[in-house]
Amino acid sequence: MSAAELAGYGLAVLVGILLGCLGGGGAILTVPILVYAFEVPVRQAVPMSLMVVGLVSVVGMLRHARAGQLRAAAALNFGPFAIVGAYLGSFVALRVSGRLQLTVFAVTLLAAALPMLRPGPTTAAPRRHTPVPALALLGAAVGFLTGFIGVGGGFLYVPALVLLLGLDMKAAVATSLALISLTCAAGLVGYLGKVALDWPLLLSFTGLALVGVTVGTSLVPFVPQRALRRCFAVLLLLMGTYVLIRGERRPEERSTAAPPESKQGAPVIG
Repeated sequence: MSAAELAGYGLAVLVGILLGCLGGGGAILTVPILVYAFEVPVRQAVPMSLMVVGLVSVVGMLRHARAGQLRAAAALNFGPFAIVGAYLGSFVALRVSGRLQLTVFAVTLLAAALPMLRPGPTTAAPRRHTPVPALALLGAAVGFLTGFIGVGGGFLYVPALVLLLGLDMKAAVATSLALISLTCAAGLVGYLGKVALDWPLLLSFTGLALVGVTVGTSLVPFVPQRALRRCFAVLLLLMGTYVLIRGERRPEERSTAAPPESKQGAPVIG
């Protein structure tokens, strides 16, 4: 096992911890970890990220739900539109280059980091009436990003649930995990039968991320959310810059001599 792969497995645990603590964020690291630590082509890394993040989010959501923090009605405000957006995102992703996906991914990282550096809401906002078209647009846009570049969208769902629907932070984290689970499943459907996966890597990465999310959900009452979000924002800025700089050198360019099945040793999804 190379040093890069060893670091990648360590980061898999971090993905789960961040998902458990923040209700999102860790998912946005999964694709670059797979691409740069394990040399997985972008087109395969995105559905692998959707599967990892979706399964880990389900576990985190169930743990929060047992604590009475999940707000199903709030999830329904975004869920249907996000599901449609995620499927469309995966449809488009299969028809563009990996380079474009990485560029959009890097821009998303940088855009997600900037709001986290500003003081964010840590308590419930006054409940207000938000027009359905606004909720639909936000849900569909976040869902599209999920399917297109393999991010969960929790970095957008959590503040939206607090500011637009008046949820407190703990409820927003739990509800965000439910939305991430739904959109990851919808996005993954768009890749069924079209992309080969490295199943041994996928299973080991998911297992380590599940360990992380168990730890993360347990830490929620004890971790200062504002400080954690700011530290995570700095990590996103560094990662986004790295992806922009190295995005020209795509992993798939190094594997054109062999089809995905021979490199990954795995059947196509479905």
